[in-house]
Amino acid sequence: MMEQIRFTPPHVSLSALARLPAALRQAGFAGDVSGDAALLAAMSTDNSVYAIRPDLVVAPRDEADVRCLMRVLEQPDYIGLPVTARGGGTGTNGQSLNVGVIVDFQKYMNRILALDVAGQWVEVEPGIVLEELNGKLAEHGLFFAPNTSTASRCTIGGMVGTDASGKGSRIYGKTSDNVLGLRLVGEGGLLLDSFAQSPSEAAALMEKARDACAQGRAALLARVPDLSRRFTGYDLARALPAPERFDWWRLAIGAEGTLGLVTRVRLKLHRRPRLKRLVVIAFDSFEAALNAGTALLAHEPLAIEIMDEWVQDLAEKAGVLGALPPALRARDGRPVSYSFVEFVGDDEVSLAHSVAALAKAGLALPGAVAVHVARDEVEIAALWQVRAAAVGLLGKVKGRRRPVAFVEDCVVPVEHLAAFVRDFTALITGHGLAYGIYGHVDVGCLHVRPALDLGEEADRATLQAISDEVFALTRRHGGIFWGEHGKGVRGAYLAEFVGMDAYAAFQSVKRAFDPRGRFNPGKLVSDAGPLMGISTTPMRVPRIDEADPLALAFSCNGNAQCLSYPRAGTMCPSFKATRDVTHSPKGRAEALRAWHQAKRSGNLTVGLEDSVLAALDGCLGCKACATGCPVQVDIPEMKSHFLADVHSRRARSWGDRAALLLESHAALLSRGRTVLAPIANLLMPMIGRAIGLVDLPAFSRNRLATGPYPVRSAETIARQEWSPQTVFLWQDPFTALFDRQAALDLAGGLAALGYEPVFVDLVTGGKAAHGLGDRQRFKRHAQKLAAALATVAKRGRPMLGIDPAFIAMLRQDYVKAGIDVPPVLSVQDFLLAELERGKVLRLPKGASWPARFLPHCSEDAKAVSAWKALFSALNVPTKVVSAGCCGMAGLFGHRARSLDVSRAVFDLAWADTVRGEETVAATGFSCRCQVERFTTAKAEHPFHGLAQAGRKA
Repeated sequence: MMEQIRFTPPHVSLSALARLPAALRQAGFAGDVSGDAALLAAMSTDNSVYAIRPDLVVAPRDEADVRCLMRVLEQPDYIGLPVTARGGGTGTNGQSLNVGVIVDFQKYMNRILALDVAGQWVEVEPGIVLEELNGKLAEHGLFFAPNTSTASRCTIGGMVGTDASGKGSRIYGKTSDNVLGLRLVGEGGLLLDSFAQSPSEAAALMEKARDACAQGRAALLARVPDLSRRFTGYDLARALPAPERFDWWRLAIGAEGTLGLVTRVRLKLHRRPRLKRLVVIAFDSFEAALNAGTALLAHEPLAIEIMDEWVQDLAEKAGVLGALPPALRARDGRPVSYSFVEFVGDDEVSLAHSVAALAKAGLALPGAVAVHVARDEVEIAALWQVRAAAVGLLGKVKGRRRPVAFVEDCVVPVEHLAAFVRDFTALITGHGLAYGIYGHVDVGCLHVRPALDLGEEADRATLQAISDEVFALTRRHGGIFWGEHGKGVRGAYLAEFVGMDAYAAFQSVKRAFDPRGRFNPGKLVSDAGPLMGISTTPMRVPRIDEADPLALAFSCNGNAQCLSYPRAGTMCPSFKATRDVTHSPKGRAEALRAWHQAKRSGNLTVGLEDSVLAALDGCLGCKACATGCPVQVDIPEMKSHFLADVHSRRARSWGDRAALLLESHAALLSRGRTVLAPIANLLMPMIGRAIGLVDLPAFSRNRLATGPYPVRSAETIARQEWSPQTVFLWQDPFTALFDRQAALDLAGGLAALGYEPVFVDLVTGGKAAHGLGDRQRFKRHAQKLAAALATVAKRGRPMLGIDPAFIAMLRQDYVKAGIDVPPVLSVQDFLLAELERGKVLRLPKGASWPARFLPHCSEDAKAVSAWKALFSALNVPTKVVSAGCCGMAGLFGHRARSLDVSRAVFDLAWADTVRGEETVAATGFSCRCQVERFTTAKAEHPFHGLAQAGRKA
C-alpha cells in the first residue's frame, strides 16, 4: 500500500559529537551528558519492535538546561544533529527512538512546580510519572486523567506527546482534553509560553503556524472520523477554534516531540470519586462479549474493558485469575471471555441503583455465564489487576512466535466493533497467525497483538502486510488506525489518512516550528525527506537459542514494568534510587544484548565490556526482576554467567576474592568462632577498607553449639531417630557467622510453639559465588548442599531456612542450574500449613510481638500474605509492611562504591517506615544490618519476643 523508503538521518561528524559534551559543560549545562555504551543501548529501544541507537543522551536538570542545550546545538558543528525527547520509554511504535541526542526528562525533570487545589490544576515538569503525580495529588482528593495501563512508569511528557488515552477516557477525556497550557523550547533555546505573550522573535513562527491551521483545518475535519479517540498528529482544529483565537500550544499535544521540547505542562484535575464498583461479566465467547458492548454502554459506566479467551487461558495458566470468584472461572475446559465494567460516584444510593441495573441486565445478555459485583476497594484493585496483566501475559507466550504490538490500538465506532473484529480475525488467521485481544469496549478501542517471529524475514514482511491491511480495514469501518498509543513509525500512513491538503498544512506547521527538521526527524511529518517506515526502520535483534544463558536478555520486550515508580515496590531498587535507565532490568538486558552481539561478531571492545560491567555492578541481586518482570528477565542470573565469561579473561578484584574466600570457609569459621571472633572483629575494619568494604558486621562471639538447641551434621541426623515435633533449621553463612541471635530467636519461637528445633551444621550454598560469577565454585557448593539436604530430608521431618534469601536461592538459582533439592520452607509457610492441617498453636503467656514487621524483599506477595494470615490466626497485632528492598543485599551495601545507592534505596521506603520506632522486626539479616546502620532503631527477628516468652514459661 505504501512505498517504503529508508529514512536517512542528518550527518554529524564523529569529531563534532566527541566535542559536544565539553561544549555543553562550557555553556553551563548542569545535567548529565553521556555517550556510555550501556546507556545508549538502553535508550535504543522502547516497548516496540524497533531499535535505533542514539549518539548521545542528555538529562537536563531544569528548563534552563534545555534552553542551554538548544543554544549549543545552534553552533555550526551541530546544526544537523537530531534532538528527541524521551520520557518513560513505554511507546509501542518507536516514538522516542532516534539517532542524535536523546533528551531524558524522567531522570531529573520530574517535579510538581505549582498546584492550585481550589482551581483544580497543577503544573509539572514532563518527566513526572503519572502514578507518581496522582499519588501526590491523592491527599487533596484530586487526580489527573486518563489512567493508562502503564501508569506506573509512563511520564506526563510522553502522554502529552502521544495524546494518550486509557481507562475512563470516555468520561474524563484523553490527555489533550486535560491540558490547559504548556511551555515549549525550540531552535536556539527559544521559549514559548502559552500563559505569556510570545517573544518578538517568534512572530513569524506564529504567523506561519496560524496560516497553516487556517488552510488545513476544514480538510482535516472532513477527512477524520468524529470519534472520541480522534487522533491526527497536529491538532489544527483545536489550535484554531475560532478565526480570532490561536492556541498554538495545542499543536504540540500529540506531536511526539516533532515541534520542540515541552518543559512544563499545566494540567486540569478532577475530583477523586468517593465510591467505586466493578461488575465483572463472564461470557461464553469473545464475540458475545463484543456484541454486549452497546447494551452495557447504555448504563453509562466509567469504563468497559474486555479480554478474549486466549488471554483468559494465559491468565488461568499463570495463576492470575485467583482474584476471580469461582462462578466466573472457566470449567471443563470451556473458553471464557470477560467484560470489566466500572462505575464511580459520590452518591451511594444512585451508584447502587446503577450497578444493580447493570448486573441484572448483564446476566440476561446473550452468552452471559455469570456476573459478579465487587464493592471492596482491595477486591476491585485485584480484579482490575487481572485485566492489567494481559499485556505481560501476552509477552510470556512460549515459542518463536510471540504477540507483537504494532496494530494494537485501532478505534472504530462501538456499533461496528463486532464486525471489525470478525474482519480483523479473518485477516490475521488468513496469515496463519495466533493473536490475543484486550481493550476498551466503551470507546471502540481494542488491542490486538498478532504473534510473529521477527527473526524471520517472512514474518517481518508479514508485519508490513498486516499493517497495510489493518490500516485499510480500519478506514473501511469508519475508524482510526492509532487511537491510543500514538503513531511513531506508523506516522508513515499519516499523509494517506488525512489527505494531501491537511498533510500540506502539517508540513507548514513543522517548517514553522522546526525549520531545520531536527526535532524527532523521520516521524509524523517530513518536508524534505522520507519518514521512517514499517519495514525500513531497524528492528530489535531476534531472539537467540533459549539454551544460551543470555537468552532472556533478548526476550526483553521493553514493557518497562521494571521502571515502575512506586517506592515500596520491589522492582527495581537501583533504578528507583538513581532513575538511571542503565540501572534497570531493561537497561541491563539491552547492555547484555549489545555485549553478546559484539562478542559473537568479533567486535567486542574493552570500552563496551567496561560499560556493561558498570551497568551490572549496580545490580543488588534482589531478583525481583525474575518474578516481577512479565517475561522474567532474570538479571542476576545472566550477570552470573556474564561475569563468569569476563573473569575467564580478567582478574578478579581483591574484594571479590575475599568474599569468595569467606564463603568457602564459612563452615570452618562458624565452628571456631569463640576464639577467632575478637581477633577478626579487631582486624576486619582495616581489612575492609583495604579491599573497598565499609561498615562490616561483627562476628558473633559464640557458636550456636553453645546454645540450648542441638547442632548436628547432616550425616549425624541421618543416623538418629527424631520425634514428630522435630524441625530442622538450615543456616546460611551470614546468619551463622554474624547473627547467632536471629537463629536462636527462630528456634526459640518454634520451641515456644511446641516444636523441637535442631540446627544443621552450616553447609555453604554458594550464593556469593553465584553473584560474583564463579560458576564452578557455585556448583561445587550447591551440589554439596543439595546432598546434605537430601540426606536430612530422608528423616521425613520439616526443613526450614533461617534467612529468606537462602530459601530464594534454593528455589531460583538452584533450579536454573539444574540442581534438585527437597523443599525447604519459610517459617510462615510451615506454620500456616500446620494450622490448615488442624494443628493448635498455643502461645506462651507474656509473648510480645513487634509493632512493625518488614519482610525481606525476596518474600513475594504470596509470602507476605502468609505472614499476615499467620499473625491473624495467632491473633497477633503486628503490622506487616512491604517496603521493598532495604538496599543492603548481602555485600552490596558494604561496598564503598555502592554506599550512596544503598542509602538511597533505604531512604525510598524503609526510612519512613522505621522512623519513630524503637524496635522493628525483619526476617532478613541484611535488612536488620541496614536498619541499625542508618537509624537508631533496633532490628530483631519477628520471633524474638516469642522466644523470650517461651524461655520464661
